Amino acid sequence: MAEEQKTTKVDVESPAVVAPVKEPTPVPVEASKAWQRRRFILHHLLTSPKLLPLSKLLAEPIEDPTPKKGSADRDVILADLEKEKKSSFIKAWEESEKSKAENKAQKKISDVLAWENSKKAATEAQLRKIEEKLEKKKAVYGEKMKNKVAAIHKQAEEKRAMVEAKKGEELLKAEETAAKYRATGVVPKATCGCF
Repeated sequence: MAEEQKTTKVDVESPAVVAPVKEPTPVPVEASKAWQRRRFILHHLLTSPKLLPLSKLLAEPIEDPTPKKGSADRDVILADLEKEKKSSFIKAWEESEKSKAENKAQKKISDVLAWENSKKAATEAQLRKIEEKLEKKKAVYGEKMKNKVAAIHKQAEEKRAMVEAKKGEELLKAEETAAKYRATGVVPKATCGCF
């Protein structure tokens, strides 16, 4: 600014040395079309929910998304584009974070499911082991009980045999005594006091 003021002073003082005013050089048609194509692609990337392949975007005719305005509005338009760009980046970041959180939660859920399945399998294996032990114990105790029943039956048979043997001895003794009484003619005394 200070230099411009100095040059203006110089210009005012010496009108013969006036610097020629440069007109803006016109932008070649090819460069302006390339710039418009870039703006169109950028605008499409920022605003379109569905992304198209780059080859399709290059093939589409250029539609200027903003009406042509003066250079004063250019800053506003660029600020709006920057704002849209930032909001799309924020939205993409948010979706990325949500996706990460979803994937992390899904992984943890699958880990919990795998843990649950392994614990269930271990518990069921333990239950089968206990059932097998109980079946073995049942078989062992069943065998013991059968042996005990067989031993009791054997003892009962022995006792029956002893009773039968004693009965046979007593019958034989009674027959011998009766034969002795018959031979002597003596009447035996009553063993019971009732008679």
